Amino acid sequence: MTERVIATPEAVALIEELKNQYGELMFLQSGGCCDNSAANCYLPNDLTIGAHDVYLGSLAGVPFYMSRSQFEYWQHTQLILDVIEGVGGTFSLEGNTGKAFHTRSKVFDDEEWAQIKGQKVIAGDEWLKINAKLA
Repeated sequence: MTERVIATPEAVALIEELKNQYGELMFLQSGGCCDNSAANCYLPNDLTIGAHDVYLGSLAGVPFYMSRSQFEYWQHTQLILDVIEGVGGTFSLEGNTGKAFHTRSKVFDDEEWAQIKGQKVIAGDEWLKINAKLA
């Protein structure tokens, strides 16, 4: 099954480290400005996820969101969350670890696109409601 967002083993290890330190987390793919186009890791109550965001999937049990308008540009790509050495964005929780989350992407090939193009994209606020019912 083709996923819209995946993580490298290094990213999963950093996610687990942050979960152990902070507890529940969430990701929001930044659309630019202050933190460029980085995946930022937050505590769930740090930002309000709403109908203007879409849920792309979960990485190591952590939901990953992107703004709906940004998704319109990126919908043909798979996001790959990776880790690089150095200081990343100032807003993301891994900022003091000496590592930074880094989003790479690849365009879906024809077979992957055929699998994923018909999948409904769930609005962020709708995912929160679904997830709350599952808990």
